[in-house]
Amino acid sequence: MSLSLASPALSTEVVALAQALGRVTAEDVFCPLDLPGWDTSSVEGYALRAAAVPEQGGYLGLGSEALPVAAGMPLPPGTDSVVPQMRCRVYGSRLWCPPLRAGEHVRPRGEELQRGQRVLCAGQRLRAQELGLLAAAGIPRVKVYRALRVCLLNGGDGLREPGESLARGQVFNSNRYLVAALLRRWGVEVQDYEVLVDALTSSQDALALAASECDVLLSTGGASAGEKNPLEQLGKPWIGLPRNPADALVTTLVVVRPFLLRAQGAQRVSPTPASVPAGFDWLTPDTRRHYLLARLSPSLDGQLRAILHPQQNPPLLTAACWADGLVIVEADQQVFKGTPVPYLSFADFH
Repeated sequence: MSLSLASPALSTEVVALAQALGRVTAEDVFCPLDLPGWDTSSVEGYALRAAAVPEQGGYLGLGSEALPVAAGMPLPPGTDSVVPQMRCRVYGSRLWCPPLRAGEHVRPRGEELQRGQRVLCAGQRLRAQELGLLAAAGIPRVKVYRALRVCLLNGGDGLREPGESLARGQVFNSNRYLVAALLRRWGVEVQDYEVLVDALTSSQDALALAASECDVLLSTGGASAGEKNPLEQLGKPWIGLPRNPADALVTTLVVVRPFLLRAQGAQRVSPTPASVPAGFDWLTPDTRRHYLLARLSPSLDGQLRAILHPQQNPPLLTAACWADGLVIVEADQQVFKGTPVPYLSFADFH
């Protein structure tokens, strides 16, 4: 599915920082103050005027020329430097101090952010560190795009819910829980429908209701190849996932996630692969790009290499649990041990 179909047309809202994790900024955010708001000490020690210290180091009056200061606290008036506690010695009312430069161990006012400086750009997805930065700048709320509503259509012939009895040929519906968990991690509002997607002709009312309440339709099981699918006629973007759970996992990560993030207004929607040496041979290339379940493992020389789970076709959920990421093998590409290959860590799909 083309990302051009995911241009955001969502309304915006202002939310408190506590509700903003995973949301996408709808406008640039500017700092209302200097951060820090004054010259502060970067260490615990004694604040003083550097010019008062003899060139080879010397004694200063404790409490008059050298004042105790904690890390992160403002410098006392008349001081311009801080000597760390571990570098000086106290002798009664005197402090021996080594030579130091003016401004040493001092964070100047506005070092991190200055008033009016842009803190975040529009289209930035908010992680814990961005929320911490906004809070540090004294910004309690942020304007974001409305959370995307995704209708998750579950079910299909032969699928049963965990805890139900299985007849011969039936399996438990693992895709429902796997995909919903991923969607919620990405700040999406999941509307979970138990619709037998293989029997769509008997589900038209339910499908119409689902389409009216969501922005994107996502099905975890569907019509067989060649069948006309009524989901295509509902006027909403629709993505159908493979029935195989491990395939559904990979498709959700590399296809669905970029689409949903872009539809929520995010500018950066895909992680950048790392290049790691292959710990495997791939000698039978075909015409498709492959995302292979892999794990980083140290070789004898201590260098990390990517090794593959032996079960790739079809992949299994146990293989997905074993893996910590995906190796990308391009169409018509052969890979030999030691060849650099692109590797995507599951941790990057936050």
